[in-house]
Amino acid sequence: MGEAMADITNPKLLYTKGVLFLLAGVMAAALLILDNPTWQTAFLLAVAVWCFARSYYFAFYVIEHYVDPGYRFAGLWSFARYLLRRRGRGPADGGGAGGGTAHDRHDQG
Repeated sequence: MGEAMADITNPKLLYTKGVLFLLAGVMAAALLILDNPTWQTAFLLAVAVWCFARSYYFAFYVIEHYVDPGYRFAGLWSFARYLLRRRGRGPADGGGAGGGTAHDRHDQG
């Protein structure tokens, strides 16, 4: 593996990673439907995929742009830590902007 493969900002590596995620998802969905080939299985799988995609969008976009402009999404582990830190805190007691640490912003989880 060359130096370019070690660079996580390499566009070629990022596109490869995206394609691999897509292929893994398509293969998993196909295997689930082949295992139980009913319209109900296909429908429930489609709903699950759509809901997970929307929750991911909520975690990185909605929170950062509408709820807490100081938070910077850095991965799902970062978001989980953010939620745990904010539990029970509201805007009046410091629960507003600035919801992530520098470590959170660079977490690739």
